[in-house]
Amino acid sequence: MTTGQIHSIESFGTVDGPGIRMVVFTKGCPMRCQYCHNPDTWSLHGGTAMTVSEILDQYEASRPFYRGGGITVTGGEPLLQMEFVTELFEEACRRDIHTCLDTSGVTFRASDQAYLEQLDRLLASTRLVMLDLKQIDDEKHRALTGHSNRNILQFAEYLDQKQVPMWIRHVVVPGLTDSEKDLYHLGRFIGTLKYAKALDVLPYHDMGKVKYKNLGILYPLEDVPPMSREEAVGAKKIILHGI
Repeated sequence: MTTGQIHSIESFGTVDGPGIRMVVFTKGCPMRCQYCHNPDTWSLHGGTAMTVSEILDQYEASRPFYRGGGITVTGGEPLLQMEFVTELFEEACRRDIHTCLDTSGVTFRASDQAYLEQLDRLLASTRLVMLDLKQIDDEKHRALTGHSNRNILQFAEYLDQKQVPMWIRHVVVPGLTDSEKDLYHLGRFIGTLKYAKALDVLPYHDMGKVKYKNLGILYPLEDVPPMSREEAVGAKKIILHGI
């Protein structure tokens, strides 16, 4: 039986998909987003090895509380453990549990047929994808995360072709992702996605600083102030204008 490397499980999440949800945080992420507040999930090593049955047994023990909710798998980057997530989602669907995948899409490889076949199997049991679009400008995206956004935007288009509902997330960071031009062009891109069903624009916060300190890692945005919720609302209006 396939096991997943799990960082932690949040029993009653309310911001990771519809309703009240069990949120499973997987280990491993290839991106190094400057504002990441979970650097302890970067490594694939460590964590707790868990089976599908162990996770679903935990869900079933509290199932009455998850009405209107389900299971969300996030990370880290859950697509690094695609086989495990697929088996979890397939069994969840057999039990009529709503499934949500929270991903950056960074692993997407349009030219890899074996990868696409594996992804298609996962998407067949995925009821919602929460897709983090971090920066629409590729050069700025590389500076922000260490990776290009080209395959990420291709992933969004692929989900749209497969008619998979998406909730788009964008974190607004002062000086990094809050340019009016970039926000507008992000909106223009989102406007091409027929299956983008919601848009969450989240203000940057620095609550992850303590984790960096505990891990002995330099926090890259030490001098960047948190963004207010009002500023995030203003950014969302610009994105929506682009749509």
